[in-house]
Amino acid sequence: MIPAPDCGLCPRLKEYRTANRAAHPDWHNAPVPSFGNLDARVLVAGLAPGVRGANRTGRPFTGDFAGVLLYRTLPRFGLASGAYGASPDDGLTLLSCRVTNAVRCVPPGNLPTTAEIAACNPFLAAELAAMPNLRAVLALGLVAHKAVLRAKGLKASHAVFKHGAVHELPDGLLLGDSYHVSRLNTNTGRLTEAMFHDAVGALVARMG
Repeated sequence: MIPAPDCGLCPRLKEYRTANRAAHPDWHNAPVPSFGNLDARVLVAGLAPGVRGANRTGRPFTGDFAGVLLYRTLPRFGLASGAYGASPDDGLTLLSCRVTNAVRCVPPGNLPTTAEIAACNPFLAAELAAMPNLRAVLALGLVAHKAVLRAKGLKASHAVFKHGAVHELPDGLLLGDSYHVSRLNTNTGRLTEAMFHDAVGALVARMG
């Protein structure tokens, strides 16, 4: 469910990873594993590790701005306990929740290519299949939304991305949509804290 440390499926990402290892040998600089247990009922799917976030710390959404809103929201809905401290040893614990990314390696400019997203999709598909209690996926952004559909063997047209929407997939899995918790989205007001709370709350409410 996670690529090998020296995965070569995406030459551009491997080259970038190698350059980061040389520049920052104390960073994680490898495919980032998911955070949380496989028996979770909720999977949060993001885009890809941030270069100074998960690529540095080795935990999704940890160490850069994107994790602040996410990890401060999850406890509000009973999906985590403890306080987020931007470090893997901050003591934050996920409760029936798991966090992952559509692409496991950091991409230059924080933007993977279509081919790179496709190359990493089998790892997401394997993860979904290995979660026996999975009831819902929260997709952070359009790329994650499409990646989940692809991992479930569905066309992108099966469910249209819309912030706050909750789609029921053919196998009963719920797919909730939210704009990504990136600094760009929050700084521009495209995503507010209230909007994110509404999106998470709508998904949790549908789960029952």
